[in-house]
Amino acid sequence: MSIHVNEDQKLFHLQTAKTSYIFKILENGNAGQLYYGPRIPVKDDYANLASREEHDCTNTLTVEQSDFQLELIKQEYAGLGKGDYRYPAYQITYLNGSRTSEFTYTGYKITNGKQRLADLPSSFDDRGDDAQTLTVEFKDELANVILELHYTVFKKEDVIVRSATYTNHGEPITLNRALSTQLDLPDSDYDMLQFSGSWARERHLIRTHLRSGVQSISSLRDASSHQQNPFFILARPHTDNNQGSAIGFNLIYSGNFLDSVEVDQFDTTRVLVGINPDEFAWHLDDGESFQTPEAVMSYTADGLNQLSQQLGAFYQDHLINPHFAHEERPVLINNWEATFMDFNEQKLMPIVDKAHELGIEMFVLDDGWFGHRDDDKSSLGDWFVDEKKFADGIDGFANAVHAKGMKFGLWFEPEMISLDSKLYESHPDWMIATPGRQSTPARNQFVLDMSRSEVVDYLVDHISAIIKKTKLDYIKWDMNRNITEMYGNQLPADRQLEFAHRYILGVYQLYARLTKAFPNVLFESCASGGGRFDLGMMYYAPQAWCSDDTDAIERIKIQDGTSYGYTQSMWGAHVSAVPNDQVGRLTSIDTRAAVAYFGDFGYELDITKLPEDQLATIKKQVAFYKQYRHLFQFGKFYRLENPDTNNDNVYGWQVVNADKSVAIAARFQILNGANPAYIRVYLAGLDPEKTYTVNDGQEKFSGAELMHVGYFVPRIMDRTKPEKDPSDFSSRLFVVKEAY
Repeated sequence: MSIHVNEDQKLFHLQTAKTSYIFKILENGNAGQLYYGPRIPVKDDYANLASREEHDCTNTLTVEQSDFQLELIKQEYAGLGKGDYRYPAYQITYLNGSRTSEFTYTGYKITNGKQRLADLPSSFDDRGDDAQTLTVEFKDELANVILELHYTVFKKEDVIVRSATYTNHGEPITLNRALSTQLDLPDSDYDMLQFSGSWARERHLIRTHLRSGVQSISSLRDASSHQQNPFFILARPHTDNNQGSAIGFNLIYSGNFLDSVEVDQFDTTRVLVGINPDEFAWHLDDGESFQTPEAVMSYTADGLNQLSQQLGAFYQDHLINPHFAHEERPVLINNWEATFMDFNEQKLMPIVDKAHELGIEMFVLDDGWFGHRDDDKSSLGDWFVDEKKFADGIDGFANAVHAKGMKFGLWFEPEMISLDSKLYESHPDWMIATPGRQSTPARNQFVLDMSRSEVVDYLVDHISAIIKKTKLDYIKWDMNRNITEMYGNQLPADRQLEFAHRYILGVYQLYARLTKAFPNVLFESCASGGGRFDLGMMYYAPQAWCSDDTDAIERIKIQDGTSYGYTQSMWGAHVSAVPNDQVGRLTSIDTRAAVAYFGDFGYELDITKLPEDQLATIKKQVAFYKQYRHLFQFGKFYRLENPDTNNDNVYGWQVVNADKSVAIAARFQILNGANPAYIRVYLAGLDPEKTYTVNDGQEKFSGAELMHVGYFVPRIMDRTKPEKDPSDFSSRLFVVKEAY
């Protein structure tokens, strides 16, 4: 049993395999947070955790006892207006304009398992892994509003998932703020690890110590964004990849979000996670409900690698589409950087033929196959084939690819519309625009109003027709711009702040209908690369294009940052041409592949123009990846270096299989130095009692030796070959196998 309730004390103790989460109902009927950390025994009471001290510096009292001051109490889900002046988890405007609520505890229920949410991506327990769900109910008697706090305990993964439901049984109300989770911590001695950047440099790790006041990350782009990722960590200052305490937070949502950390005057810390209250409001009439997205929390005392691994295990079994969660992803080639939109069937088939020769398993046709699209100025929304490029239709080309024994994939950008399109001619009102205001194009395109059911219906019909016609295996779902002039022309004026959330619900509806109708089609989400790399997307599309930046050196930083909050089967990683299209860097094909191995592997270049020696290398790379594909995609992932301590020059990654018989490690060094220090790679996650070889060498090592003594890395500098690519030293791979 994971959830323990002392009904007399109104005490709730949630236990995972290694953690405890404890809260209780307070004197005023609210819930107070007591503890989140390493697992402790179940007791009847935790008076020590609930103790508090009266302060003379505040005069806000909520009950007769003089020591009950909400400003001093760790709360479970706080409002504003009753003496707690920290930022709240919720705020409601009532019909008379008041904004003060009085929710008091009315009861609880426990159910086994975890059901999916109706209209939102969510966690689930299809496998019957002993998940338990606690729902605690509160009621505002005056307004007749019910608040339910939901907690699901995923015991094996040390994960707790939280959300809230509001149900109105009285006069109309407006939710101005409805966050998914709140966690009040007893001190502020934490570093905040956030994953920030911009287009082509997403999810770079930034680590800062908490300070007094509010520090937050957020998005108002109606997408989780390139700039800030919803995932963040609070870690003790001494915590690194291998040891120390950390709490990870993530949000199963793809729209505007807020991650807020507030340190108050007593150095306690409040964490809030959920829909961004800016540009949000939700109207509830009598009988209507609002469900917040789910937020994920996970604690570990064993370092950041352990945190990443338990989150990864949770995603695989309780978030990602079970059809693909443990299915190996195909090695693909995408034509984008090879041809851009300048192609026809005669130009593409040699790429397909050569890819088949090299062992590549899927051809993905990117932007430019539909309407009359030869550049980015037209045809979005016109999801029918450009016949001048495909004389036998897109189905004819798909048949030719399938005849090779290869899978076939297509690029779509369903949420977008071009002014030069048949769709715009027929339905100009489907484009998001503010009446009387000039529209702002981005990439010569605009956004469809996904909150409208007829828009979703149109997209389902047209995309379904293409899927059936081509017997499609894969869809790359792109989203290349954010919304401007946000306005829903079917919403009344007083409900316009609902539009951002309604848009995302429409996107989810489209995903849900397509994935249900075509369960064998693998979806990959994309938003100009990593602009919507979030758990909401992953629920429908089990992998995402990590970044439009395919430069191997830049990808090291991007994939390393991504690995803290997401597992490697979730990110697409390709080998592209050099000089790199984004940064112009020359990097060896070995280094490009070594970085891309740690993900869903593929190529994005014109292989018909490569010399024979590089084609031979690619053929070996494809064979190597296939041999170890399951390990790369689903092995337990370790970061071997702490890059924040070595000036971001050296990175190390490792994957280990379940029985610890095979591991592959990589060491990446971005810049060479003169007369370098003695280098060893210290491996992780091996069995200390087993014996291993490295790269099929003759010498044998115990797992303990490789982890604690390390493996010597000789410096390679072949001065007899001046034409040798100097970047060859940038990457070193180590295949570690159990010696029998």
